[in-house]
Amino acid sequence: MPNLLFICSKNQWRSPTAELLFKGHQLHHARSAGTSNKARIKLNQKLVDWADVVFVMEYKHREIIKRQFALHRKPLIVLNIQDDYQFNDPELIKILKTALMNWL
Repeated sequence: MPNLLFICSKNQWRSPTAELLFKGHQLHHARSAGTSNKARIKLNQKLVDWADVVFVMEYKHREIIKRQFALHRKPLIVLNIQDDYQFNDPELIKILKTALMNWL
């Protein structure tokens, strides 16, 4: 069962919404974290190691991860979702479902 990790800045809106889409999923486990020091759950190497695939909301998150963590050739996918949405926003859910169609 692949482990999916979703990353945004503060782990308040986008990445927790993505994680919630996979709650109870039969094929995948999901977690989320943030790159900011103010993140609800701060990204660390243990989470990166846990993940089979890492999804980031923006290119800046990809660059932070590449600089600060060892990915060990894990896929690192940029969803390109700007910080314009609240937690569980219906429009955000629609965007995430489209972007993650092959995983859901």
